[in-house]
Amino acid sequence: MQPKNSPYDPLVSIITVNYNNAAVTCELMTSLLAIRYPRLEVIVVDNASVEDPTGKIHAIYPAAKVIRSAENLGFAGGNNLGIREAKGDYLFLVNNDTEFTDGLIEGLLDIFRQYPDAGVVSPKFHYFFAKGTIEYAGYRAVDTFTGRNSMIGCREQDNGQYDAVTETHYAHGGAMMVSAKALQEVGLMPEVYFLYYEEFDWCEMFKRKGYKVYYQYQSLIYHKESMTTGKNSPLKTYYITRNRILFMRRNVRLAARMCFMLYFTFLTVPKNTAQFIFRREAEHLRAFWRGIFWNVRNFKPTQSTCAA
Repeated sequence: MQPKNSPYDPLVSIITVNYNNAAVTCELMTSLLAIRYPRLEVIVVDNASVEDPTGKIHAIYPAAKVIRSAENLGFAGGNNLGIREAKGDYLFLVNNDTEFTDGLIEGLLDIFRQYPDAGVVSPKFHYFFAKGTIEYAGYRAVDTFTGRNSMIGCREQDNGQYDAVTETHYAHGGAMMVSAKALQEVGLMPEVYFLYYEEFDWCEMFKRKGYKVYYQYQSLIYHKESMTTGKNSPLKTYYITRNRILFMRRNVRLAARMCFMLYFTFLTVPKNTAQFIFRREAEHLRAFWRGIFWNVRNFKPTQSTCAA
């Protein structure tokens, strides 16, 4: 997709979070060098990495602003730190394990021009290591009974079957553009999650303010997937479990919430416990139960958005 001439090119702030993965972040910076959009602000938030990545990042992209946090703030907290420093009319939050394609930014901006109700927009995702294979072409709604959802088009060959701008339930946390104007009304990403589900909750916050979430097929980004937490780590098991319950508590009405808790207690808990025992995955078993007990100890989440 070629950039379109426009009498006004808004400033776009690209925000990414690095955690002990400077090499991957530098690959993202390299991909930004080929971007032709004229007005970019690049912000890298380092989440208390062991090694200071500033020198390596500036060697590739000297204009990048690197913010070093004294502690690991998680995905939401790291992004919020960058958001507070951003000056753009639009903020593009991207994972550091993504790589840009030409026309990515222009396509996303077109959504805001065409749809005044747009609050958040995500591009089409292809797997970096399997280009031509879709990861994301929108999200289905979280099932109020199971607390699960799925990505539209995931692992399908891209034959243009999802080439239409559509309203979707959630943006992909790996690449989502928001307008600064809407952000002032909605507020920052909820930091209670730390990792996983925070973008779902944030999208619900946007929707409650009357904004919509869009998928833009004309913009494409490549995703290396789980380069920081690992594809199957105990850390991921803990936060997926913890935040699946937390999201339902914050965003689902009482009757549906009760049904979910029954499903989770009598189906998910025994099934997952048995699987971890059978596979001899003791660390995952402990992480799973820690995620459950976190919700027991923190029964009333802060800033709940759910309705009774």
